[in-house]
Parts: sequence; structure tokens; C-alpha cells
Amino acid sequence: MNENITASTVLLVDFEGEPKELSLQEALLQARTQELDLIEISPKARPPVVKIGDYGNYLYQLQKKEKRQRSHNKQTEVKMLRFSFRTDTHDLDRIVERAREFLDERHMVKLAVRLRGREMTNKEFAANKLRNLIGKLSDFAETEQEVKMQGNQFITVLRPKK
Repeated sequence: MNENITASTVLLVDFEGEPKELSLQEALLQARTQELDLIEISPKARPPVVKIGDYGNYLYQLQKKEKRQRSHNKQTEVKMLRFSFRTDTHDLDRIVERAREFLDERHMVKLAVRLRGREMTNKEFAANKLRNLIGKLSDFAETEQEVKMQGNQFITVLRPKK
């Protein structure tokens, strides 16, 4: 900002977006006549790109932009819901409700059916139970990863519909 800029020539971008190559002194003079600051936008460019504006407002706009970008990054979070081979219909309905809440918040949902002991002999029943849940969530979600066996459980991953 202002005198802290070290380059001898700068590329000044005015309010209309037109770039002009000027010496640092000329650019500083223009900024002072408008009672504003000379702000270095791209210091690595040759010559460095600067613009005239209020430095406090510039920092505020940068913070707003970063905050907006951070809020968009939360979408990649994966929430996991596990249930057992023997989980009954009411409990499954509660799991569907919880999954819908996560999908409304734009999170991905990983569903898992865990099999233990003799339950391993009836794998198709567990896979069908999981497919049934996917069917109940089809109006809210798309399948990211199909139903597959992973160790002693069947898993699937759902993402919210766009």
C-alpha cells in the first residue's frame, strides 16, 4: 500500500478497468489527489498491478470473499449412519429422517449395515434392507457409491440432489 510498494513502474487499473503503465510516483500522486490509497493487487506480476481505493474497504471485501469461500467448502463433509441387520422399521424411519436432515444441509451421507456372527450367512437380506433405505431417500439424494460389501458391513454413499 502507498509508499510500501517497491517497484519503480506499476500497472494502474482505473475505475473503468483500463490498465495504464505509470511510474510509482505518478500513481501515488493520482491516489493522493483523490484522497485514496494506492493498493497493490498483484505484487508478483511484471509490472505489479495496483489500483486506487480505500485500503480499509479493500481489506473488508477480501475478508468477505474468504468467508464466502469457506462456507462453500463445508459441502464435502460425509456424515455416517450405521444400523444393524436386525434394526426394526421405526428405527429405520428415524435413520431416514436423520439422513434427510444431513442432505438438506448439503452433506453427503454414508449408510452402513453391520453384520455379526451368523448374520453373515444372510448377506442378501442386509443388502436389500440398505437398498430399501436408498429407495426411501431417492427424492432427496443420488447414489454416489453403489451398495458394496466392505469387511463385515454393506455400505453406500449418497449425495444431495442438485
